[in-house]
Amino acid sequence: MNADTNPTLPRLFSSVELCAGGGGQALGLEAAGFEHVALVERDAHACATLRQNRPKWNVIERRLEEFDARPFAGVDLVAGGVPCPPFSKAGKQLGAGDERNLFPEALRVVAECRPRAILLENVRGLLDPVFAEYRQWLGGQLADLGYTAQWRLLNASDFGVPQLRPRVVMVGLPTRALASHPFAWPTPSPHPPPTVGEALLAMMSARQWSGAATWARGAASIAPTVVGGSHKHGGPDLGPTRAKRAWAALGVDGMGIADSPPPPDFIGMPRLTVAMVAQLQGFSPEWRFAGRKTHAYRQVGNAFPPPVARAVASSVATWLDACPAPRARTGA
Repeated sequence: MNADTNPTLPRLFSSVELCAGGGGQALGLEAAGFEHVALVERDAHACATLRQNRPKWNVIERRLEEFDARPFAGVDLVAGGVPCPPFSKAGKQLGAGDERNLFPEALRVVAECRPRAILLENVRGLLDPVFAEYRQWLGGQLADLGYTAQWRLLNASDFGVPQLRPRVVMVGLPTRALASHPFAWPTPSPHPPPTVGEALLAMMSARQWSGAATWARGAASIAPTVVGGSHKHGGPDLGPTRAKRAWAALGVDGMGIADSPPPPDFIGMPRLTVAMVAQLQGFSPEWRFAGRKTHAYRQVGNAFPPPVARAVASSVATWLDACPAPRARTGA
């Protein structure tokens, strides 16, 4: 389930990542053969996570609005997960009118460094009809820069992650090159993802909880989508009321996040730890999150699952390998 995070993998292409967060997309890109020349992130705890796990990465701790991408002109890939609350069904869906909407800044970065490819991910709500005009605007802006935007809804469960977690992915490629080299989206895994019980049994048993095996047998399906809470509000719990009911059906208390696995004589529904939620997101157990529980959980809950990022990035790498054409050019 977990993405291969071996830092000795051969490096094929360079990448600049925007809004890198706790490293979910970064790990997927790394596993697909991309070398990060810059990772931009404003949150100090997320930056600490990136630095402690990959000391050699060039982590730039600043707001995206303050990032100058011109020194990275000619990079192979600009990737990122710009904030999702403007388009999330859990919020007010203010879209372009939300102060957290950073798509315009991502467009500015693309204009400044003219990458060979673009990969941006966001929540499923971005494909809602209410945002059709905004998606058209984004596509038009990219077209002016010489790129064609392709959108796809991907479910994390199709790539070995034990939760549904639908995410919208946009891949932008030079229009001229696409005419002769079409892009192929990744295909789902032929194998079903593990259930929550299968994924977490070992962790639930870490303190010899006598009920762990029984609990795992009852947690016999994939998880509802993990949510991380925004920087404006939202603490470390597993989401709104409907999500908590879905977790309860799996035998999980979604009202909070535990500090440790259940003790031997625990009775009732256990809560998940940050490490357990990271497991359900597809992170490697070796990846450690900096900060106290709330800060660590937000990094995990808001992440793009590494296995999904790896699958999409591998498709982008395949396209780049087959199409060594110059990056998009325009007179704009």
